[in-house]
Amino acid sequence: MDISRFENERKSVAEFMRRLYDRQLTTASGGNISLRINDDLFCITPSALDKGLLQSDRIAVVSLDGENFTPHLRLSIEADMHRLILRARRDVKTVFHAHPTYASAFTAISKDGKPVINTRLLAESYFILEDPVFVEYRLMGTDDLARLTAEKAKSHDVLLLENHGVVCLGKSMLEGFDKIELLERAAQMTLATIQMQEAGYTVSSLTESRMKELMVMKGKA
Repeated sequence: MDISRFENERKSVAEFMRRLYDRQLTTASGGNISLRINDDLFCITPSALDKGLLQSDRIAVVSLDGENFTPHLRLSIEADMHRLILRARRDVKTVFHAHPTYASAFTAISKDGKPVINTRLLAESYFILEDPVFVEYRLMGTDDLARLTAEKAKSHDVLLLENHGVVCLGKSMLEGFDKIELLERAAQMTLATIQMQEAGYTVSSLTESRMKELMVMKGKA
């Protein structure tokens, strides 16, 4: 296969991976981004390469059946998770998986099995993120994790992987990046408001009626 015709897609993935690293939303060795090329193919960041220095020629091209058309590149251990999410969500074009500090800290914290990152503090964060979903712990890189995450992704775009990291889905590269950046900010705000409440301040999240208005604006109600 002539993968040179996918230069634009591979370049975009490399650029956003560097941007993710530059914004301190992941580490040099952690995280991965995938982008759907067409109904049969996607491209994805590789394993064991510095994520802050990636260029387009280091982005793998893979079929949605799992065939690697860039065998000189070692696939991320989470490649199957990306592949299964893209197969389960035909409306999704990109998958971002990373380990932003604050949001990842909240993957170790839950209440009644639900995430406690409060996306309802700002209208913008709730409009874009809605309520994240918690994905119960599975060993990273395993079929169990890939299948469970893909199942949860059928109905959610923002997922917290227990004791692991976060996954955000988008219909474009910018949308996926925006979600993961906004999720990190929501995690920081959650921590800040918890501290403010402990100091005696009143914190007001969006009411049900305000959230409903936002979903009507979004075309989901």
